[in-house]
Amino acid sequence: MDTSQTTPSPQQPLKTYHVHVGGVARDLPVVEVSPGTSVALFNMLGDTEVTEAAGKALARLLPPEVTVLVTPEVKALSLAHVLSREAGLPYIVIRKTVKPYMISPVAREVVSITTGKPQLLVLDGLDVGRIRGHKVAIVDDVVSSGGTLHSLTEIIQEVGGEVAAVMAVFTEGQERPEVTALGHLPLFH
Repeated sequence: MDTSQTTPSPQQPLKTYHVHVGGVARDLPVVEVSPGTSVALFNMLGDTEVTEAAGKALARLLPPEVTVLVTPEVKALSLAHVLSREAGLPYIVIRKTVKPYMISPVAREVVSITTGKPQLLVLDGLDVGRIRGHKVAIVDDVVSSGGTLHSLTEIIQEVGGEVAAVMAVFTEGQERPEVTALGHLPLFH
C-alpha cells in the first residue's frame, strides 16, 4: 500500500473581472456556476466599503414615489439597509424559509443562476400591511435570469403593493432595461 502523499498541482491563476461600484474598484473572481457557464461573483457580504458606496449611489437614483423597499435575504440585505438609511425609507426582508413565528406567510419558489436549485421566497404575513397600497422598490445585489425578480414581483402584487422600481448593483447576462443598476456583468461561456 502506497502511503506517500502527493503534492497538489499549482492552481491556475484565478480569472477576475474588474468593476467599479460607486467609485470603489474591485476584481471579482470568475467562477463556474454550471457546466460551461461562469459569472463574475459579486458578493457584498462583509465588504462595507462597496456596500456603502453602492447604497449611496442607488439612493440618488431611487424614484421619489417609492415608499418602501423590499429585498431578498441574504446578500442584498446590507445593501437594503444602507439604501434605507440614505433614503429614509423602511425595508422588508423576504426570507428564504418559512419560520415558525410567521403568520400567514406568502411564498413563491424560484431557481436562481447562482444556486441552480429551487429556493423558497417567503413574506411574513405580518409585513403584508407594510406593502399593501405602497409603491415598492425591489433591492437586489445582482439581477441575472430574472427568476428572483419575477417571484418577488408576484408576492408584492399578490399582497396589494405596486413595484415602482427595481434597484440593483449589477445586471448580469442579458440587458434588463426595467432595472436601475450601477453596472452590468457579462456571463462567461
